[in-house]
Amino acid sequence: MCHPAWGRALTAAERLNDLARLRRVRDRIDREYAQPLNVEALACGAHMSAGHLSRQFRLAYGESPYAYLMTRRIERAMALLRRGDLSVTEVCFAVGCSSLGTFSTRFTELVGMPPSAYQRRAAGVAAGMPSCVAKQVTRPVRNREAPVTEPQLA
Repeated sequence: MCHPAWGRALTAAERLNDLARLRRVRDRIDREYAQPLNVEALACGAHMSAGHLSRQFRLAYGESPYAYLMTRRIERAMALLRRGDLSVTEVCFAVGCSSLGTFSTRFTELVGMPPSAYQRRAAGVAAGMPSCVAKQVTRPVRNREAPVTEPQLA
């Protein structure tokens, strides 16, 4: 479905309406990160075209809907890996990723180390640390790649 303002500048009211829709899309990603989500499905739910959603989401939040979704998935994966009771493959599928290779690549880009290395290191670093503090300390870097030589955990 095309946006009503397709081909012309948005009015202030249309822009506010778009921002409300974008917040709902972001909230949906936050809630349903483990579900199979794609830009077309998100756009349909927001009554926007996929292209318009992608452009407006990037303008509002600084990254594409897919990048935001993957960041949410990686954040949740980090928490699951810190627990230590699931394998990397189990974590990959638990957070909604269908490809272990894509999951590992994106995890490494955001966190600065592969998920298996993170799990080994997090077991020692986060031991005894309250989960709310561990989450803040180990939060992935957004909108840029983490240096591979300098992991997030200290």
